[in-house]
Amino acid sequence: MKLKILMILVAVLFVAGVVGSVVVLHIPKKNAVQIKSGGKVLYTLDLLSEADRTFTVQTAHGSNTVEIKDHKIRVQSADCPDQTCVKMGWLDSSAMPIVCLPHGLVIEFTEDAGGVDAISE
Repeated sequence: MKLKILMILVAVLFVAGVVGSVVVLHIPKKNAVQIKSGGKVLYTLDLLSEADRTFTVQTAHGSNTVEIKDHKIRVQSADCPDQTCVKMGWLDSSAMPIVCLPHGLVIEFTEDAGGVDAISE
């Protein structure tokens, strides 16, 4: 009897985990992104209107080369030792921003770029 209850509990937890993961990762796509360093917004970009390009984001701790291609964004290269931000790939979910801890850089989706001009180099 105890084994049956335990198996049901495990099954319910497994199903809840799968459903929760699907909900979190299926957050609607957004087009506006912010690039921040030290909590300060450096760039606000609308990926739908941005042309394919690469540019360098310089922080007090180092630099990251950001690539925009096919209405997506990623860190193409960085001079930090761990390269985690580069390995994260393209930003595709608002649940998981691109973060470079050594440089204090965060790239994340934001609610709306409307009313805010994109800053470009």
